[in-house]
Amino acid sequence: MTLAAVLLTGMPGLPAGQEAAAAGAPGTYAFDESAPRVEGALSTADAVRLETGRTYRSTLPANGPVHYRLELDDTSNVYASATAVPPGGGSAAVIDGVKVSVQDGDGRSCDVDTATFGAAASPHPVAASAVREISPRRSLCKDAGTYYVTVERADPDGKGASPDAWELELTTVSEPRPAQAGATTAPEAWNSASPEPVAGEARRRAGGTGFTEATPLGEGVWRDDIRPGRTLFYKVPVGWGRQFNVTAELHSSSSGGTGFVPAALDLDLYNPVRGHVADVGVGYDGRQKSGSLSPLPHVAYANRHAPNSRVAAMRFAGSYYLVAHLAEKVADDFGDGPVPLTLRVRVSGTAQDGPEYAGEPVPSDVFAAGEQDREAVADGQEAGRAGNDDTAMTALAVGGIGTGSALLVGLGMWTVAARRRTASPGREGSSWDGGPRDGRGFRSG
Repeated sequence: MTLAAVLLTGMPGLPAGQEAAAAGAPGTYAFDESAPRVEGALSTADAVRLETGRTYRSTLPANGPVHYRLELDDTSNVYASATAVPPGGGSAAVIDGVKVSVQDGDGRSCDVDTATFGAAASPHPVAASAVREISPRRSLCKDAGTYYVTVERADPDGKGASPDAWELELTTVSEPRPAQAGATTAPEAWNSASPEPVAGEARRRAGGTGFTEATPLGEGVWRDDIRPGRTLFYKVPVGWGRQFNVTAELHSSSSGGTGFVPAALDLDLYNPVRGHVADVGVGYDGRQKSGSLSPLPHVAYANRHAPNSRVAAMRFAGSYYLVAHLAEKVADDFGDGPVPLTLRVRVSGTAQDGPEYAGEPVPSDVFAAGEQDREAVADGQEAGRAGNDDTAMTALAVGGIGTGSALLVGLGMWTVAARRRTASPGREGSSWDGGPRDGRGFRSG
């Protein structure tokens, strides 16, 4: 997140609309600041090597694939993801987006995934993830050697497709084999009933502007404001044996406008390697509307053996990402002001031990519902109870400002805002679930 966004998010004295603008203006995305930039090659002969466990920045041209290289052993699963960030305020084709594939040295596909903008055709960050998996179910891609990650646009020639190059954030994650052989089939029974949405008073928590700066959430009711064209990122620690569910609510508009925008709110769930799990779209006519993700299984290593992509994606513990996007078309009928958004997050089930790996994942904490996330969630809950002033201070702490000067600037702005307050006198819709991908690996996002 940029320094300005960190300092403004949750600051006392700022109207809700300004908070929302600071946390997700069109075209803004909080890239990993430590990520080096690499250039995708037009030929695999020139492909630059990606180290597993690293994050990189790159550029995706409007037409044609770009290639990157991996050097892999014969024991680990390796996940490669690409988050595509189109420029804000532009146009988009419905089935345009980003396509990622992993291929072996003979050009054979190990896996492919495509993420698209979906029915609203509103440009926003989308992520796709492909895997080189060592599995008895797969006859290819088991050997050590050179592999290639290929990234391209899903439909660059579609109606309304953007002619611009897009920014990319690339990540690679290595998962070692389990120390002992386990189940080779997915769990046959799990609680697939739709749970009741979490009730209670909503607590404010401003969303982040990228995967790296996603705001931690725990079970509870969380409130934010989202403007048309904005995308907000949250992450929820989900441990082994735990089950996740969320309901999103768009509240009534105060603009007095009329109309209807199908799939106005797009809410996507991604797993710890940025693999797509599920999504729900909520249509909007200016009145309050809601939508829930379809029931998901508890987190289990054996889920990867399931034929259903939603079940298979719930294959490891860690931070699961909620990405909320409000279509730009909402502004046409209801103005560009913020729309209140509530997320009702439920994490249920009995915690279990995960598999014992025969090595360390890279990054080492990627499959852990880490203490830092849980502490940040707890901080947010306490801030919600304490009020706006404490929320501002928590936002500074959680935002991870790394320099003393930045902290002093933030404290100064907070103090000025507080003094100004002291000196001032008185003062149902259409919804759908993305479901499994089709035979080409496509989904709407």
